[in-house]
Amino acid sequence: MISIPAEQIANLQRLAPEVVLCLVGMVIMIADAFVSRAGRRALGWLAFFGSLVALAAVRIAAEHTGPAYSHLFSNDTFSLFVHVVVIGAAALAILGSLDYLDREGIQRGEFYALVLFAVAGMGMLAGANELVTAFIGLEMSSIASYVLAGFRRRAEPSNEASLKYFLLGSFATAFFLYGIAMVYGATGTTRVDMVPAALESAGRLPVLALLGLGLIFTGLGFKVVAAPFQAYAPDVYEGAPAPVTALLASAPKAATFALMVRVFSVSFQSAGPIWFWAIWVSAVLTMFIGNLGALVQNNVKRMLAYSSIAHAGYILVAFAASTELGVAAVLFYLAAYVLMKAGAFLVVTHVSQEGERRLSIQDYAGLGVRQPALAACFSLFLLSLLGLPATGGFLGKFFAFQAALERQGHAFIWLVVIAAINSVIGAYYYLRVIIAMYFWPPSQDYTPSPVAPALTLALTAAAAGVVYLGLLPGRVHDLALAAAQSLALR
Repeated sequence: MISIPAEQIANLQRLAPEVVLCLVGMVIMIADAFVSRAGRRALGWLAFFGSLVALAAVRIAAEHTGPAYSHLFSNDTFSLFVHVVVIGAAALAILGSLDYLDREGIQRGEFYALVLFAVAGMGMLAGANELVTAFIGLEMSSIASYVLAGFRRRAEPSNEASLKYFLLGSFATAFFLYGIAMVYGATGTTRVDMVPAALESAGRLPVLALLGLGLIFTGLGFKVVAAPFQAYAPDVYEGAPAPVTALLASAPKAATFALMVRVFSVSFQSAGPIWFWAIWVSAVLTMFIGNLGALVQNNVKRMLAYSSIAHAGYILVAFAASTELGVAAVLFYLAAYVLMKAGAFLVVTHVSQEGERRLSIQDYAGLGVRQPALAACFSLFLLSLLGLPATGGFLGKFFAFQAALERQGHAFIWLVVIAAINSVIGAYYYLRVIIAMYFWPPSQDYTPSPVAPALTLALTAAAAGVVYLGLLPGRVHDLALAAAQSLALR
């Protein structure tokens, strides 16, 4: 009888969500070769239930917190919170994909397997306690995402999106890897929790470490679509299949921000006065570029893409605080953001119809009359993105601005003032879509189709989550604060 060492069992328990996601993904890949074309939809349901099992596996991991695989992975409360967020985003994207893939004639098991592999990589990012391990997680997530972006192989915009994402993503990954090498050269370690001691023993911040930190920010800034690394996002989000865009616009941002918190607020907290200004400038540019870009869009998908850029800026406001309250605000914002952004793109998935040919704001005219429940969900998501009270988006911004203001100082005050101005700018393009749905005459060439049960389930879950976070935020905020405290920020 083969005996497995207790340490190896503990390691597997601490990575239980990733183990489940990868195993289900492999089962789907193998089963895809033996399932008829008509039966491939069942693989989507298998992927969905696999994501639910992965959520349950987070509970197993929570009972065995601690370092795994020689401190390469940190299974702490912070990592577990982000796991729930990214796996939840995957579950919503899978539900939104079931009927979409049938409609587009691209129903394949590999799609769902790639989603699960991508999310497994994001989970590695969230818990990485070592920079090369983070690189592996980043590549797992990125490579699967490149393929998913081009999954509509016969559609030119999808091919363009995949190619742009791949080329620019490869450059960003190279910057990230060079940054890791420089940090190792300056400190002699790539362990996130050992870098502070190495910097203290040096007595000063080595220039090589500072350059490495800048390159790491370049690589990770690409993933969170922070300026000036955001240029690819509108084209990629527009060209990718709509359910894939729902995933790409939400889950990778959450996982990458988690890694940024570990790198900047844990490893390089002593360099805070230096990197703070880089984050400050990036936050201001990101908010203005996102909101001003969204103002001139008539394509709803592109408008939501620019909106994603703007929200990265709002999250950077809380990130700049680099306190436990700031990290908790980042996590709460990400939880709300994933629900409202994924939900918004899933509405676009339905309204766009076959070939995603209905993407202009005019195509939403009269939706409030023809499909009132769908229009109500979309309005809720847009109002939450705007930051209307009683929604998760409002409290996400509130906690972010509060964390920045509690740091005091003119720089933080001005950052919050600029963020508030940008929130007002964002009101125009969000309300424009809502006005089109309820006050414009219905489009004559639009024949509404019933919302599929799977998509209804996804939209209901997302809408309920947005309302819950807006009305009863205490439980989730307490969990976010506990997650921030697990990092033991100094």
